[in-house]
Parts: sequence; C-alpha cells; structure tokens
Amino acid sequence: MVRKKNYSEEETHDNHERWLVSYADFITLLFAFFVVMYAVSSINEGKYKVLSGSLVNAFKSTTINSDTAPQDTLLPKIKNEPRHESVFKVVEAKKIQRVQKQEKMQSMAKNILQVLGPLVSNGKVRVTQTSLGITVEINASVLFSPGEAMLSDHSIETLQAVAHVIKDHDHEIHVEGHTDNMPIHTIFFPSNWELSTARASSVIRLFIENGVNRQRLTAIGYGENRPVDSNDTIDGRMRNRRVAIMIMSNEPDKITEIPVALN
Repeated sequence: MVRKKNYSEEETHDNHERWLVSYADFITLLFAFFVVMYAVSSINEGKYKVLSGSLVNAFKSTTINSDTAPQDTLLPKIKNEPRHESVFKVVEAKKIQRVQKQEKMQSMAKNILQVLGPLVSNGKVRVTQTSLGITVEINASVLFSPGEAMLSDHSIETLQAVAHVIKDHDHEIHVEGHTDNMPIHTIFFPSNWELSTARASSVIRLFIENGVNRQRLTAIGYGENRPVDSNDTIDGRMRNRRVAIMIMSNEPDKITEIPVALN
C-alpha cells in the first residue's frame, strides 16, 4: 500500500528556516547603523580647536597658556593695554591739576597776607587757608562805624587791594556779615540780621566796582548767630563783629588748616 506524503510536516519544516532571512537582514541594518554612527561621531580636530579658541575668547572664562593658545586669544590683552595706559594718564593729570590748584590757592593767600600785612600784625585781620578755601576775617571796626553799613574811607583802599588779588581768579566768593548779640533797632536796621547783610553787601558792591565778576559773589548775613568768641566780654563782642571773605576752593573736603606764613 502506497503511503501518502505528509504535506503538513513539510510545511512546518519550511517555516522554521525562514527566520534566517530576517535575522540576516537585521544584522545588515545594525552594521550599517553603527557605520553611520561612527562616521557622525568622528571629530574634525582642526575645527574643534578653532571653536574652542572662539568660545574662550567670547566668554573670557579661563586663562590659556600663551605657548599653546591660538593667537586670537591674546588679542583682548593687547587691546586693553592702551586703555589702561590712558586711564593712568587721566588720573595722573587730575593729580597734577589738583596740586596746581592748591599751589594757586596758597599763592593767593600769601598775596592777601602781603596787602593786609599791617592789619594782620595788629590782629585786625586773620587769614587762614583750609581745604575748603581761604578765609579773610576782617574786624568790623576796620570797615564800618558802629551801627553803620557804609564803608569808611580808610577801609576802601584796603578792600581794593584785596579785590585786585582775587579779581583774576574764577573761585566763588562768599562775603559773610556777623555782629555781636547787642540788639539794634534803627530806621535802617531793625535788627542785627539787616545790619550784617547790609555790611556784606557793601563789601560785595566795592568788589564789583573793582573788577570782580558779580556772578562769583554771594552776600550772607548771619547776625549774632555764629559767634567766634564769647559775647560776655568787650573783647569777645569786638571779635564777633566782623566780615568774613571766603574764597571757595570748589573742592569741599575734610577741613585741615594749612599754616600760611608772610614772607
């Protein structure tokens, strides 16, 4: 009896061998994938160095050894050198200018001392120089009659000499009038406020007439409110009756008195 071929067994055997085709395709694709990945990950060393140098230049983050660094990384230092040098020159120029101003102020103080020499010697005038400027303190008895704000004849020549020294400078000038605490009540001066302000204005008027720029001048009246001595004595009250001419240095700083000697 002829045995029939079992087709189901043959079909089952064929199905077990087909997976090899799929496996081979997978291996081929996987190999191609790794080849592509390797190609992409390959670094161009020249481009990498250029990129690295550019980033360091841009962010200025770390210092690079000058022996191994690209030339571009050294450019910022070279460019900054003239700028630092110019800043140094500006600072030095300002120092020189400040010293010149101080010497100019000291020279002005000595000139004022010379023209007011006799009054300085007998204690009627006091000249001091500080970092704020020059203060010329003149006793009111040198300039005015008691209770008056009109300059006396012999005081005009004195103030004209001061005006001649200060007129060619550009410093601000404050003229302050001061009185003692003795009350005054006249038709022209109801109080010491009016008297002190009028005396300061009289000095300013004379300065303007002798060539001092009016825009530099300020008149201030303090009355009896800023005494420099006690009002309980005759000498103290005489000291408080004064006119102070303040030549400002335009550089307010810590006040330190600088002695000025009359040559």
